[in-house]
Amino acid sequence: MNDSNVKPTNKSAQKWLQRLLESPHALVILFFMSALEATLIPIPLELVLIPFMILERERIWSIASVALAGCLFGAVCGYYIGYTLFDTAGQWFINYLNLQDYYQEFKKTLESDGFIAIFLVGVTPVPFQTAMLAAGATAFSLPLFLLASGLSRGIRYYGLAVLALWLGPYAQEWWQKNASRLGWSIAIISAIALLIFQFS
Repeated sequence: MNDSNVKPTNKSAQKWLQRLLESPHALVILFFMSALEATLIPIPLELVLIPFMILERERIWSIASVALAGCLFGAVCGYYIGYTLFDTAGQWFINYLNLQDYYQEFKKTLESDGFIAIFLVGVTPVPFQTAMLAAGATAFSLPLFLLASGLSRGIRYYGLAVLALWLGPYAQEWWQKNASRLGWSIAIISAIALLIFQFS
């Protein structure tokens, strides 16, 4: 591959990521990014977590823990939207995220499989918003909802941390090669998080 074709985008991605890494509030920003990913922005947090963990391996467990805490915070907010405001804010969420079909299908699954259904949503690419809204709307047990969410997302985030530690330099080399393809997604997510944090 011609380096001249990847350098500009690669530099752009690294610039945004570097701003995040150098911020004294990096973990706080990550917390809100994770909460946003669980509620409003259906873009995989892994786009940020992968390079973050690869480049900051000395605090990798803190990164995974903060990501999990942010996700659970967002999940509780979504649960209560489904529980108390489903006919207004909940419907708006579903329409805004275009989850009508996902929601109806998941609601049926939730009624029969409950805990397992929520757990599986947490480890698969199915938008997590469907689980939290449906769990709230059907008054599913909040402790069981949090347990299923925590286990499933914990597997994702801590599993990613284990891989980043295990692969080490190989993972860093992979990131450097693929940053050009993932760059703009990371830049957009990082920009949103930084703007929200600066103006909050």
